[in-house]
Amino acid sequence: MLRRHNRLLVTLYVLSDALIGVSAFIVAYALRFHTVLAQLIPITKGLPPLRQYINVLPFIAVVVPLGFHLQGLYRLRRGRSRVDDFFGVFVGSILSVVFGIVATLYTQIYFATPTAKDAGAFEVSQAVWAIFLVINVALTYSSREVVREILERRWRAGIGLKRILIAGSGELGRLIADKILEHRELGYQIVGFVDDRATGDRLGYRGLPLLGTLDDAAEIATREAIDHLYVALPPEQHVRMLQLIESTSREFVDVKVVPDLLQVIALRARLEDLDGVPVININDVPLQGFNTIVKRAIDIAISAAALLVLAIPIGIIALLVRFTSRGPVLYYQERMGLDGKRITIVKFRSMYDDAEAMTGPVWARENDPRVTPLGRLLRKSNLDELPQLWNVLRGDMSLIGPRPTLRYQVEKYTERQRRRLDVRPGITGWAQIHGRATLPWNERIELDVWYVENRSPALDLKILLRTPLALFGGTYKGSTGGWQDPSRE
Repeated sequence: MLRRHNRLLVTLYVLSDALIGVSAFIVAYALRFHTVLAQLIPITKGLPPLRQYINVLPFIAVVVPLGFHLQGLYRLRRGRSRVDDFFGVFVGSILSVVFGIVATLYTQIYFATPTAKDAGAFEVSQAVWAIFLVINVALTYSSREVVREILERRWRAGIGLKRILIAGSGELGRLIADKILEHRELGYQIVGFVDDRATGDRLGYRGLPLLGTLDDAAEIATREAIDHLYVALPPEQHVRMLQLIESTSREFVDVKVVPDLLQVIALRARLEDLDGVPVININDVPLQGFNTIVKRAIDIAISAAALLVLAIPIGIIALLVRFTSRGPVLYYQERMGLDGKRITIVKFRSMYDDAEAMTGPVWARENDPRVTPLGRLLRKSNLDELPQLWNVLRGDMSLIGPRPTLRYQVEKYTERQRRRLDVRPGITGWAQIHGRATLPWNERIELDVWYVENRSPALDLKILLRTPLALFGGTYKGSTGGWQDPSRE
């Protein structure tokens, strides 16, 4: 029943996305050629008839769901955040525009006859594509927010909940239970635990019963109509885990394995095929080759453009620093860069001159007495980091990456944490949009290592889009945690 419900919901999503795409395309045509935009953006090829754009509608009805499918928007996942939804709709709509342009050009070249009647039968104005992109993103994301709100209200009312069974009542199993109970808006209901350590009193955790042993899991899954089985067993129970997965898979239960000590490997794992033999690659480098060239080209283009555009504000800040306290305008500090090489980063001076003479370079803290009044404002707004655009242009840093760290911090790194040095440090990064100095030091490092192991152009774009929200509206805390005000790193 649940699977049929999911298929129905996916079908409704596909149909509504196609309908929204078609509507957005017609609205884009009307706005471009029949509103004030017709005067703002000159029409160079004459006013095209509406029928010419109606010819393109079948393409739109296909390429929009195709673009969303490639972004995984039809894989229903209750833990998906609003930001991830927006990012998926945004990139999916861009793909739809690209596919639409290619499809219409191909049709125009290979199928249209060279008569005056057929010439330009599938031609679409670039301005229409741009307007369509904006409207389609806005309407599609809004429709998904409406569906999300309806579903979350149903789940909070106890309707349509997915029933969860957790295999393992140890520390890892209890952590999963805590997370699910903290986020009831996801629509999950924990039925209980199964564990080989089940005792006669069947006492579980937080009021959740211990229903039986692992051998009882298949029977319990059938009896309790379980939808998802979370396997949270320690590595030493590997054989029992395989037996459990085999027995419950026959009950049409979705099995999710929660990694424990193998988490590091699992985060980086990629399944490959060697002539029919499955091979797990645990040390894949996700951003290399051409993607590295693209990342560097983007760094150069954006940093150069930003330095030109912000030249006057940077000059004003420099004058304010110079005349509000004694000392140089810029502050230079040695940090550790790519492969642990020493780099010198540049910032606007935010502390009194010689403030580090006694303490040496240490992480900034709240209400730091070494910081000038102007410096406190610069740090709170992150404007003191603007000169680091020069570091990006030089190649010492990147726009996106872990923040450049001090040498004494690197000396404390574990072997895994040293992976943080496998990329150029950045002005903003994965840890910065998830809490910055509000997070414990080890957690910040883990977030940076996760970025290094999963970096890609799409992830960089996601960080870039979230950074303004983190700076001005709080810090992104994941799918359900909302936003909170950050403190300064």
